[in-house]
Amino acid sequence: FQQGGQTAVFNLFAPGKHKVQLIGSFNEWKADNSQLMYSSKDGSRWWIKINNLVPGTRYGYQYLVDDTIKIADPYARTILDPDHDAFIPSSVYPDMMAYPKGKTTGFVGVFTPGMTSYNWQVKDFKRPDPQKLVIYELLVRDFIENHNYTTLMDTLDYIARLGVNAIELMPVNEFEGNDSWGYNTNFLFALDKYYGTPDAYKAFIDACHARGIAVIQDIVLEDQFGSSPMIRLYQSKAGAPAADNPWFEQENRHPYAVGYQLNHESTATKYYTKNVLKFWIDEYHIDGYRFDQAKGFTRKVSNDDTQWSAYDQSRVAILSDYLNYVKSLSSDLYVILEYFADPKEETALAGLGAMVWENLNFNAAQATMGYDDAGGPWDLSGLAYTYNQYTAPAGQVAYVESHDEQRIQFKNETYGNKSVDGLYNVKDLATGLKRDAMLAAFFMATPGAKMIWQFGERGYDISIGTDMQRLEPKPPHWEYMQVPERKALYNSYAKLIRLKTSNEVFNTTDFSYSLNGAIKSIVLKGTDGTNVVVVGNFGMEAQTATVAFPSAGTWYDMKDTGTFTVSALTQKMTISPGAFHIFSSKLLTY
Repeated sequence: FQQGGQTAVFNLFAPGKHKVQLIGSFNEWKADNSQLMYSSKDGSRWWIKINNLVPGTRYGYQYLVDDTIKIADPYARTILDPDHDAFIPSSVYPDMMAYPKGKTTGFVGVFTPGMTSYNWQVKDFKRPDPQKLVIYELLVRDFIENHNYTTLMDTLDYIARLGVNAIELMPVNEFEGNDSWGYNTNFLFALDKYYGTPDAYKAFIDACHARGIAVIQDIVLEDQFGSSPMIRLYQSKAGAPAADNPWFEQENRHPYAVGYQLNHESTATKYYTKNVLKFWIDEYHIDGYRFDQAKGFTRKVSNDDTQWSAYDQSRVAILSDYLNYVKSLSSDLYVILEYFADPKEETALAGLGAMVWENLNFNAAQATMGYDDAGGPWDLSGLAYTYNQYTAPAGQVAYVESHDEQRIQFKNETYGNKSVDGLYNVKDLATGLKRDAMLAAFFMATPGAKMIWQFGERGYDISIGTDMQRLEPKPPHWEYMQVPERKALYNSYAKLIRLKTSNEVFNTTDFSYSLNGAIKSIVLKGTDGTNVVVVGNFGMEAQTATVAFPSAGTWYDMKDTGTFTVSALTQKMTISPGAFHIFSSKLLTY
């Protein structure tokens, strides 16, 4: 925008096209030569300057390409959807611009010359150490019933009281429809209106930063869906990207592709992707990204998961380029990869500063349910970054639940084990929730970044469902906080998280663990002389355990706030099923 918002310049990348016109509310949507765009010398870009605009006025606009293709701007920051906007209540998005019915069709971009900028309140946010990250993943649609940032901000104290220092939002950029997880993306520069206005989102981020909480944005850069203007601009008769599409593959190259796959070896795609990455950081002050399906950033063809997961140097090169670019914007930005590939490949990216997802859902559920049927399923060793050969705690983000996985407490109640006499039964709500707290103790005690999926801290037990059911809305069940046993689990999580983030011993590199039996234990040796021993019984019967302590003397049980005298460096103790202890050589703060 120029001259106080009275003029605007539009620029469209469309190589190989012959004619582009700008149409919109500033010219009554007329496709005439008055808005014919100029072509650059190489024929790749089209541009035009519009004069006599009214500052503060919202204008709708589209590009008409070769008289036949009508698209919204891929870089538009707000999109009008003729089919779904009517179902967004004004309480979520006040004063929404009306769609120009009868004047045009398809998605419409919106621009506002001379728009007042958001006044950021927190301008010096210090991002938490990635080694100490405790991330709370949430889906705005399901976290609060009225799915808007304003209410989410009002509910922020609930998350802050847990002590987490980062929130990871499932995709919030424009996606197809309203009722979605957000992975069916189409406009990556626009905020989806189903969750609220840009200023409401900025206010939410501001409020998070005021509480010391970073905001990480889940983003889909691996593919896009058919309504994307970048697909429609170069599209075959069958609907797939055409051979001359500068951004997309004609055919997907791995077995789990859902939309149309981007070609990340294309110069055009790299330019576009880096612009996306820079935009959300600059405009919304977010603190980093989680790359969805990062293993798909490759042109290599694979027919099954084994081939897809094999070491791929071209994929490492692509992701390294993006990772280095994000770090060039600010070295403390987070880049989290949904990545399940060859360990050599994962550690190479972690060595460059990426954080790689580590899924412990199956093993964690086996442990809380009390099953070790095949001599290893309840092994929790993967919680330790050293087990996966990462050289630093920030190399991985371990989790026991995510949006893609079945709920731990649902499995407890549905499939939980019981003792021989039947008196101890994991299917009982109180018993299952106590075992969830035991799992959380080991989860938080192992050094390195961790992620919680929404409501795991209160034993959420609604099944994820099967196939497409997993995408359906799930009730938040805020009344669970009135159930004493569930509230106790929340309090346990809060205490464990604050112990982790407030005491350096949980960030030590000097630790050992035994996490593959019924009796599981972790020994942590802090640089300040503080030592911690965590021990618990995941079995169905009481067991006598020999527990090794680094030093003798008085130890504090941080779970029960009692003391324990260590007279010898190995101590025998009988531990009931589901019971655990967090022993510390010094009284810890939280």
